[in-house]
Amino acid sequence: MDWKTEIAQAAERIAGHVQITPVMRTRGFGLPVEIEMKLEQLQHTGSFKPRGAFNTLLSQEVPTAGLVAASGGNHGAAVAYAARALGHRAAIFVPEMAGRSKIALIERLGADLTVVPGEYANALAAAQAHEAETGAMQIHAYDAPGTVAGQGSCMAEWESQGLEADTVLIAVGGGGLVAGALGWLEGRRKVVAVEPETSCALHKALEAGGPVDVEVSGIAANELGARRIGSICHDLAVRYRAQSVLVPDTAIAEAQRMLWQERRLLVEPAGATALAALTSGAYRPDPGERVAVLICGANVAPDPFES
Repeated sequence: MDWKTEIAQAAERIAGHVQITPVMRTRGFGLPVEIEMKLEQLQHTGSFKPRGAFNTLLSQEVPTAGLVAASGGNHGAAVAYAARALGHRAAIFVPEMAGRSKIALIERLGADLTVVPGEYANALAAAQAHEAETGAMQIHAYDAPGTVAGQGSCMAEWESQGLEADTVLIAVGGGGLVAGALGWLEGRRKVVAVEPETSCALHKALEAGGPVDVEVSGIAANELGARRIGSICHDLAVRYRAQSVLVPDTAIAEAQRMLWQERRLLVEPAGATALAALTSGAYRPDPGERVAVLICGANVAPDPFES
């Protein structure tokens, strides 16, 4: 597949439906160098996910049965938001571990929500059963061409905003966002895939030579807790030699705290995971290496304004 063409078309298709999110150059966080950050947590519904949702809905015919999606939370909110904007029905399945903040967000967006015991894989099984029973169109959270191309528009947008970095750090769950970045960049910049030590489907797949099932847990598991990495992500990570880095929960929590205390950026653990690779020393840039971090999610739990 010509991913760069697909992503360029996706970016044009979703223009006007998604936010152009800001970028900033900053020093701090205990780092000796300036870093570039793209603040994708300011996207509609608080994550990059509407890019893939809108691209899928605008490039396919939606059946009368509507849409169905399984999600750790942010993808479900994005599908609910896009469905409401475009006038479609949406059934969203999330695991209990999604947390009250994200569940409440999906409810506010008007989707038919089902909370499933267990983790993301359990929600996905329930969504697939709904799809088979009703004929609703499944929007996969990460391992579908339409999703990946839509998420890739984030990196295309960032380059159009003047990205200068040699290396871009991106948090990985199922792999849709980093796959889109890899497909757009085609090896022109180094991509570092950052995962929690306790939810590391890409890291294990690269070790095993292909996607394998992994156990997931930890503070970022509701968004970075895919049991198996997407095949699209794995293939692109191998093709473009993405570097895999793991960080502990303590480093993620500390990066999350620093983003708030130093820049008043309120992000969820998944949103701080890429920065944690730098602040913890899990990734150490070479002298003169220019580094960028994608901040990807803002749906903290508990919601600070929930009554």
